Amino acid sequence: MPEPFFTWFFREMVMRPLNIAVSFLLASGYLLATPAAQTTPQPAVTTPEWPGWGGPRRDFTCDAAELAASWPPDGPKQIWSRPLGEGHSSIIVDGGRLYTMYRPPTGVKNRWNAEEVVVALDAASGSTIWEHRYPSSLETMNFSRGSGPHSTPLIVGDRLFAASTDKQFFALDKRTGKVLWSHNFVQEYQAPPNQMRWAVQPGYAPSPIAHDDNIIAMVGGPGQGVMAFRQDDGRVVWRSGEFTDIVPASPLLVTLDGEEQLIVTSGDGAHGFDPHDGRPLWSHGFPTKSGVNITTPIWSPEDRLLFLTAAYDGGARVLQLGRSGSRTEVTELWFSNQMRVHFGNVLRLGDYYYGSSGDFGAAFLTAVNARTGEIAWRDRTFAKASFLNVQGKVILLDEDGMLALVTLSGDGLNVLAKAQIARAISWTVPTLVKTTLYVRDRVNIMALDVGTK
Repeated sequence: MPEPFFTWFFREMVMRPLNIAVSFLLASGYLLATPAAQTTPQPAVTTPEWPGWGGPRRDFTCDAAELAASWPPDGPKQIWSRPLGEGHSSIIVDGGRLYTMYRPPTGVKNRWNAEEVVVALDAASGSTIWEHRYPSSLETMNFSRGSGPHSTPLIVGDRLFAASTDKQFFALDKRTGKVLWSHNFVQEYQAPPNQMRWAVQPGYAPSPIAHDDNIIAMVGGPGQGVMAFRQDDGRVVWRSGEFTDIVPASPLLVTLDGEEQLIVTSGDGAHGFDPHDGRPLWSHGFPTKSGVNITTPIWSPEDRLLFLTAAYDGGARVLQLGRSGSRTEVTELWFSNQMRVHFGNVLRLGDYYYGSSGDFGAAFLTAVNARTGEIAWRDRTFAKASFLNVQGKVILLDEDGMLALVTLSGDGLNVLAKAQIARAISWTVPTLVKTTLYVRDRVNIMALDVGTK
């Protein structure tokens, strides 16, 4: 049977020339581009070196290159220094940029500017990349110890989340500082404007925390002590917590026998919530004078201990958390009023907690046994201080601007190096990335090289 004309035509006049053309291209070293081959390579997703309050693990512990064993008399080599402004927000680091918050100075002591700033700086030089400025009231601040902002921003992906002194909450594009969405906790949710039952009004201080696709922040008010918002659009996901007043202490996330828990503190207690939906899991009394509960709790997963401390009558107590079926059981192991951390942070190293104990009057660097509450030692070498744990060594900055490299153990304090690096009040915990230490006081911000070279 003769071949149909259309079959011959398709083979000879269409397919044969096409095959010849393809063979020519292949022989000449050309490849036909495919959609995958034309796709522009996407940059790898990186994790911020210091994403928010307390660092990568929110426990003021970091992995770094080898630190110098000693310093010159005037301290570590200064890479750069520049004026910044009022505030106690710590410094976060991501991809060669620093982010923090400040209030522009007026040049007059105890006279504050009614404006706050979220700023991005070049990590190598300290120069400003962008700023987001916004009005801030003068009604919620501690005039004797400086104005806010006090909260530390948080980076998640391409977004930066920041909270102002008077409870404005922003989601910003970390690259440009553009506002993506915002909330005013007082105006929108009728949250109390002041965060503590206190004679002075220091303003909002707790730092936000991320969980899944949500950002979690302390808000305050009946049924909304803590709230979760969608990171992409700011939509309210859940609200929980019957404590009306909130405190400066920041929330943290822990895992207890495979269950995630959000732990927050109020002026009168410690509370656990399910971070997925805000469901209350447990509460334990932790009364503090006028709600002055400032220090973030310390969680130790190896023995499931939660350390709480506050100044004045707050003292320190350790709770042991456990699971019984679907319930969380809380047992208080000990309470002591001999350990009272005012506003600094606390480290858990081995069998001991270390912190600056004291409110009015002298402060003692104190070591307390984690399981018994027994005081191992006290030392008055430094004023009230904050701490970073760096692979067996501790970087210490006291409120008088003295920077030190020390080791801490149950036997005592060993000072390896120290130097006066600041003159203004220094309440902000330093930030360490590799061997560069970023420090700020109430006037300046600086970068120091604490490496071996």
